Amino acid sequence: MNALSSHPTPEYILTLSCPDRPGIVHAITGLLLQHQGNITEAAQYNATDTGHFFMRVRFASPAPHQTLCTAVRELAPTFGLNWRLAESHRRMPTVILVSKLGHCLNDLLFRTRTGTLPIDIRAVISNHEDFRAQVENEGIPFHHVPVSAATRDTAEKRQLDIIEQSGAELIVLARYMQILSDSLCRQLEGRAINIHHSFLPSFKGARPYYQAHDRGVKIIGATAHYVTAELDEGPIIEQDIERVDHAMNVETLTALGGDVENVVLARAVKWHAEHRIMLDGHRTVVFR
Repeated sequence: MNALSSHPTPEYILTLSCPDRPGIVHAITGLLLQHQGNITEAAQYNATDTGHFFMRVRFASPAPHQTLCTAVRELAPTFGLNWRLAESHRRMPTVILVSKLGHCLNDLLFRTRTGTLPIDIRAVISNHEDFRAQVENEGIPFHHVPVSAATRDTAEKRQLDIIEQSGAELIVLARYMQILSDSLCRQLEGRAINIHHSFLPSFKGARPYYQAHDRGVKIIGATAHYVTAELDEGPIIEQDIERVDHAMNVETLTALGGDVENVVLARAVKWHAEHRIMLDGHRTVVFR
């Protein structure tokens, strides 16, 4: 006697944006109903100043991914939809870039290993050898790509080759301390996230916490944003702060700052991998 096995209904995430007008939600929910879709999570936002509508829907449906894509594609011209349909269980292919500061890399590796980040780290690229053993112990390919002013073009071509060959849909600059060229920024636009301390533009350079301590700041923080050709001017995804006081030394500020950077970057990576972020010009809409 054969036991009957049950297969869970596939789940998908549909994200879309378009000029705001009546009937969008009705059309989307009607389309899902036609394909036996059961909505398990939904969020929408009307940006009244730009006139754009944003929506994220998670739903279960027995229909194949391609069938649903075809249905949305046929609807898209009616509303001018910019859309994406993803399988919710799929971990997003990711490449991490890092230099000599490893706290963000360590945090991302740990969160991925424990299943709290829905990403698949395909490779780590660094301009230093420091983290090779740690990364390879995780079973992840490590690529040492040295960078100098004279070799930047060649190095960036190698980095882009690794990214493209890995199939990465997300690139994370986990305290990667090299400025990317305008050309590389444009090629990675919308899929590269950077983390930095929130002292910019007041405290630039390699030792921001020393400068902040010298000025007696009362808060420290971090910002995660998308990479653009304008240095540290990309659309902001997430920010957070910690209050500090005069009794804290530089080492304490640095440690607290690193903790904030870890948390802020992890949130941004998670939200991107779960298709919770959409662009509205230079701003982001984040469905948390």
